Amino acid sequence: MGNSQLTPGVAAGRLGADEYQRNFSDIAPRYDAHEARVAADRCYFCHDAPCMTACPTTIDIPLFIRQIATGTPEAAAKTIFSQNILGGMCARVCPTEQLCEEVCVREVAEGKPVEIGRLQRFATDSLMGAGVHPFTRGKATGRKIAVVGAGPAGLSAAHRLAMKGHDVVIHDARAKPGGLNEYGIASYKSPGGFAQAEVDWLLKIGGITVVNGKSLGAGLTLDGLTADHDAVVLAIGLAGVNALRAEGDGMKNVLDAVDFISELRQQPDRAKLPIGRDVVVIGGGMTAVDAAVQSKLLGAENVTIVYRRGQEKMSASVHEQEHAASVGVRIIHDAAPVRVHGNGAVSEIEFAYTEDGPNGLTLRDETFRLKADQVMKAIGQTLGGAPEGLKIEGGKIAVTGAGRSSVPGVWAAGDCASGGEDLTVTAVAEGRDAAEDIHASLMGWGGTNG
Repeated sequence: MGNSQLTPGVAAGRLGADEYQRNFSDIAPRYDAHEARVAADRCYFCHDAPCMTACPTTIDIPLFIRQIATGTPEAAAKTIFSQNILGGMCARVCPTEQLCEEVCVREVAEGKPVEIGRLQRFATDSLMGAGVHPFTRGKATGRKIAVVGAGPAGLSAAHRLAMKGHDVVIHDARAKPGGLNEYGIASYKSPGGFAQAEVDWLLKIGGITVVNGKSLGAGLTLDGLTADHDAVVLAIGLAGVNALRAEGDGMKNVLDAVDFISELRQQPDRAKLPIGRDVVVIGGGMTAVDAAVQSKLLGAENVTIVYRRGQEKMSASVHEQEHAASVGVRIIHDAAPVRVHGNGAVSEIEFAYTEDGPNGLTLRDETFRLKADQVMKAIGQTLGGAPEGLKIEGGKIAVTGAGRSSVPGVWAAGDCASGGEDLTVTAVAEGRDAAEDIHASLMGWGGTNG
């Protein structure tokens, strides 16, 4: 967060060591074996399971829950990993309340779903904790594939390609692999270095080399990759951040929320992280909620999320909004920033009330100000520049079928690719499906091209 430590109102070490430990401990500890069996017994094991249809990776949920119920969590884990190799992280961060659990028959009938996410974590943690990797590498094909980006989509694609016997090289710009799982997830959702442990476990399949510190335009070119490899997967995420478009947004202590979350994830001593007394977060998605909640957990006294539309338009789930409220975060709807006030560093931020009508969002004349010594922007990310020659659609790499781009031999998956939702679980599914399509194409089986 730069030199914000020197700004009045922004300080490190607001809490005691025990408070930091308590605030950033695991928000939903895993079940023990008895709890898991009891939770699994609530499942009806539906034949035409709506939960399975609602899962972007189409995990056979009734099967893995039955396997837990019969005392074989390792078998349950293999059922999960066969569809979602990052099932451990997805069990922690997936918005199950909007996906599988929302359509659970128990939820519809009783208002309390089977806790599918926690059961998935129990199964995956059981197998990973034993140090077991459930898949073996296929017979070598002699084909070499480049993956750019070591986030969920890239890791998923690489693992599936390695299973098929291909040699895979993953290039990533950061010092560690993992992408958003490592750098963009709220610390209390994935404590204890789980993201890196999951990557290490995934790489046990063999046949995957990870090269850090390289990205497109910084050591890599698409032409060079396609010339040297049989296929290329672009899983580069969204590196750019939308502008605030408010007067004074260049003032000190106006931060990108993604950078704040990343710094928090990589800082082992949270007492060293400076946080404001009055923090305002602008946005309505998971990044906004994660930044706001963690600001509060770091000791900020007043934390407010301001979103330009109504509550029903917020992409953060109701569950996450309620969690933010439970730790003392205030949420204001229907307001947009128009001006940042301060003398070099932000001291207040001014908002105009909005109206969301048939012609889009308009600003009303009525405004208000919030005291702020730190402002965090969580207003969406952009591709931030795509390789030349790729067709772009809606600000993302245009794809057809299972991730085929406009350039032959190049696939795209995850947040950087058009279509789908920007969720970890969706990125895993897209990476997996692109890998299957690449394998079919290289083996002469055709693949899919929509």
